[in-house]
Amino acid sequence: MLELSDPRQWPHGGVVSAADASVHTRVETRLAQQASAAAAAIDAAIDADLDARLARGDDAVARLLDTAPSAAVYRHLWRRLALRERATLANESLAVTLFALPVIVVAAQDAAAGAAVELPATLDDADAIASILRERGALSGNRQFAVSPALAGTDALELRRLPAWIAQARAALGGRGMTALDVTPAAIQVSGTQESAHLRFLVGSALAAPAADPVHDTSVGAWGAPLSRALSQALATAGATVLALPRAPERLVTALPSGRAAQREVALQLFVGNALRRFRARVGEPAAVLSAHRAADAPGGGELRLSLSSPLDARDAEGFRYALQPHERVPDAVAAIAALLADCRVADVRAMPGVHADRDAATGVRRFFRADGMEPAAPLH
Repeated sequence: MLELSDPRQWPHGGVVSAADASVHTRVETRLAQQASAAAAAIDAAIDADLDARLARGDDAVARLLDTAPSAAVYRHLWRRLALRERATLANESLAVTLFALPVIVVAAQDAAAGAAVELPATLDDADAIASILRERGALSGNRQFAVSPALAGTDALELRRLPAWIAQARAALGGRGMTALDVTPAAIQVSGTQESAHLRFLVGSALAAPAADPVHDTSVGAWGAPLSRALSQALATAGATVLALPRAPERLVTALPSGRAAQREVALQLFVGNALRRFRARVGEPAAVLSAHRAADAPGGGELRLSLSSPLDARDAEGFRYALQPHERVPDAVAAIAALLADCRVADVRAMPGVHADRDAATGVRRFFRADGMEPAAPLH
């Protein structure tokens, strides 16, 4: 069984205030609580604190999660926040669902292209996109929704933005009707002839009865293929090949990590597929090494890495940086990588124990381990 250490550093969001530390302690108590009644009471107190932070309209919620002392604490706060997002946008007769539909854009320049190609960041016909979602039942049959024409980047869905999104949606609950969502478009720069995966979001809002949940279905249904074609056509640009892969719409709190996970999955598939074709064409089957590394530019200060190498090829290992999201468990991430390698028939898969430095001390380049006879660098711990 492959096992790796968690390379992330907790907390990683700066100085922890007394107010934040108090909530973190409450969560730790909750996680240790076995009695359901006591756990529910603690969760109610956590929820009240989250509601107060959301109402303030600043970055208090983001700071609370950023300074979490562990993945377990972050994960519990994140789950409670997802519940509060839904609860704060409903009254006795009406609920507003703010949703984001992740779109993984796989793109590459044509062989003849020179300078980088920029893909459109705004859809010319957002109504046509909404019609596909509406007619194919993408939001569980809900038809009272609108989609912004702007393709949003990850920054638009960061937790610090959540209070502003919620305040905008509450206007509909106050009887002022649905207003156009204020979404800043984020263009995609495509360079190089090798395919790369980019993440963008279709952002929208839906009206429904309080008990209804337009985004409860997390599968891509009959709407997936026509939406993929429509988005691919909308993003088509001279000098580049483009394929848009939509995922299921989700509420804002969960859409960003889901989108990042989907982008990482596609990027990993592209890396493994391309690398295996090169190795198998030149020298045969490579070996894979999984390792954990500290890296200042990685989320949480740490990441996993996958390297592919062969003793018959003296070149450096080909490597992939696997970013860990704050709520993720390392064993789940390792299992996902191992499953893909198994699907691709990579038989020799190893795990390097310990947590290692970002870069090689002698060369200054990022460290990726080869499987053939390389003495492992001394782990950081």
